[in-house]
Amino acid sequence: MKLLSVAIPCYNSAQYMKKCIDSVLLGGDRVEILIIDDGSAKDDTLAIARSYEERYPGICRAIHQENGGHGEAVNTGLKNATGLYFKVVDSDDWLDGRTFGAVLDRLESFSGAEGAEEPLDLFICNFVYDKVGQKHKKVMSYRTAFPSDKVFSWSDVRYFMMGQYILMHSVIYRTELLRGCGLRLPDHTFYVDNIYVYYPLPYTKRLYYMDVNLYRYFIGREDQSVHEDVMIGRIDQQIRVTKLMLGYYDISTIQPKKLRAYMQSYLQIMMTISSILAIRSRTRDNMDKKNELWAYLKERDRWLYRRLRYSTLGVGVNLHTSLGNRLTEFCYKVIQRFYGFN
Repeated sequence: MKLLSVAIPCYNSAQYMKKCIDSVLLGGDRVEILIIDDGSAKDDTLAIARSYEERYPGICRAIHQENGGHGEAVNTGLKNATGLYFKVVDSDDWLDGRTFGAVLDRLESFSGAEGAEEPLDLFICNFVYDKVGQKHKKVMSYRTAFPSDKVFSWSDVRYFMMGQYILMHSVIYRTELLRGCGLRLPDHTFYVDNIYVYYPLPYTKRLYYMDVNLYRYFIGREDQSVHEDVMIGRIDQQIRVTKLMLGYYDISTIQPKKLRAYMQSYLQIMMTISSILAIRSRTRDNMDKKNELWAYLKERDRWLYRRLRYSTLGVGVNLHTSLGNRLTEFCYKVIQRFYGFN
């Protein structure tokens, strides 16, 4: 069994996927690299994936599938993974070679092998917003929220700062935990990375935080899914993902309380993102979609609706006054910090 399976979803990624794959190759034979070609038709993505499989047998695997979107590529990676742990790295991002080896060493100490501790459920690292043209790169760290270099539970978590969220870039899950909890991402849908992080959380008992900057999250292409204009154009998919997340759990029953508070906060930011995109679009159609989303939440879960709707962010995206506009701009800045979009 490999220590870590890394799934790299690729869709017409020939221009930048090599940098990503090469960074993961620094992990050596402890790592399995699953290069998933999601039905690319415009470039040599599949040919590049197969060339890596030929050059690095036993480490790289090229997997072709009919186009199903990012979520289906992650599903395919999880289905084929043989590693004890599982991570997703997008094809335009990369891992920091200076810290990857240290992360693998730490994971190996939690492999369950002779002399090693029992496996973790969730391993968390920092990530870097590698934004084009920005000299000083923003780091999303968790040192204020998690104890470092020790196994902990959700009861041991401290307070999250504003805009401080666990994203796909931060996490390495135990593979069998993801399979056992029934995680399956919807196909042909953007923004499912939120589901990937959120859905398994109630199943995580043994957590570990290593205060290193492992993941480099590239931002700068105008066609990226987190570019504001692109997000507005795909608001229906953002709302779809938000509704799915609202329906997964009765948040009021989640234990321990700190996990419940974090999951509630995550849903708050999803509602806020959808609302701000509708407001920024300045179209009546999208405003109607925003109002319908809040009505959907109210009908589905009155307990959660009251907590989200009458929070600072909830009030800020549901006022149509000058004060409301100022609060909305404040919310927008929070979302920018969360997603890093332009």
